[in-house]
Amino acid sequence: MFRFEHPYYLYALEILPLLGVFFYLMLQARKRAMQRFGNSALVKKLAPQVSRYKHAVKFWLFLLGITFLIFGAANPQWGVKREQVKRKGIDVFIALDVSKSMLAEDLAPNRLERAKKFSEDLVEKLRGERIGLMIFAGNAYLQVPLTVDYAALDLFIKTAGPDLVPTQGTAISEVFALSERSFPPDNRRHKALIIISDGETHDDDAQKKAEEAAKNGLLVFTVGIGTAEGAFIPEFVNGRMDFVRDERGNPARTRLEEESLRRIAAVGNGAYFNLANNTDQVLRALQQRVENIEKREFEQQAFSEYESYFQYFLAIALLLLVIEFLISYTKNRYLADKDLFRI
Repeated sequence: MFRFEHPYYLYALEILPLLGVFFYLMLQARKRAMQRFGNSALVKKLAPQVSRYKHAVKFWLFLLGITFLIFGAANPQWGVKREQVKRKGIDVFIALDVSKSMLAEDLAPNRLERAKKFSEDLVEKLRGERIGLMIFAGNAYLQVPLTVDYAALDLFIKTAGPDLVPTQGTAISEVFALSERSFPPDNRRHKALIIISDGETHDDDAQKKAEEAAKNGLLVFTVGIGTAEGAFIPEFVNGRMDFVRDERGNPARTRLEEESLRRIAAVGNGAYFNLANNTDQVLRALQQRVENIEKREFEQQAFSEYESYFQYFLAIALLLLVIEFLISYTKNRYLADKDLFRI
């Protein structure tokens, strides 16, 4: 099994496109400076030893070096020893609402970010259980199957957003359909589903599906995100900030629909929690309810030893950066009269 020991370092990869933009802007500024200095053909004759290509070559070597450095910091590992492990626990799926209404800012910084932070804290509280992740809007999607790899789970929670789902809406009934396929078929008493949503839905089947799921041994907990007063939903339109609008062109206000979430939790033999209240108190209460579920014993194959490969990535990164440092901006005397890019 392949994994990164420190996957959060991979977020540093986001600087790579920024470096590309910076390099492009630098080239444009250099070009404008040369044009101000004089005729471009004359400037080239005044500096005949300056290479046309080495700026790009040095940049790409630097970019590759940084890339390998980041992967090395994340420490790629491969499992080398697998064991059969007996453990007791329950299966828990977190279903995270990523519809556009979750971008409303009635809870700071917005509903979605608050829900993601709560999900991360919940995973930490439930360590020892097998936990999976679903995201949903107009449909539900399995992001992480039941696992004890909590680092990977946190990574998927952090990257969840409306752009991951093609269909908008809040179809909670789809979550129950997906959970029925995702829980082990032989598990009928040791499982829980935690739905984190603003509840803004016109899904009439959700309550019926929750009742059917409860008959199959699933405990359903719901966590409400938002306020009764609600807020507008921000979005970018033609490069500027605006709000999602209704059919009349007015900004659409989204509110927390507590009643629907309460009913779903009630028929699902679980409980409803409001995240606008004390978050730590909600976490403790939810943790206690989940831990009261009867645990089952099962065998699981798990890797007990991992081989690290960070040293290879760091060696390649160091080599690339040293090569980039040693390459000058002047032409190679052996290649000075040759155009390597001519076909």
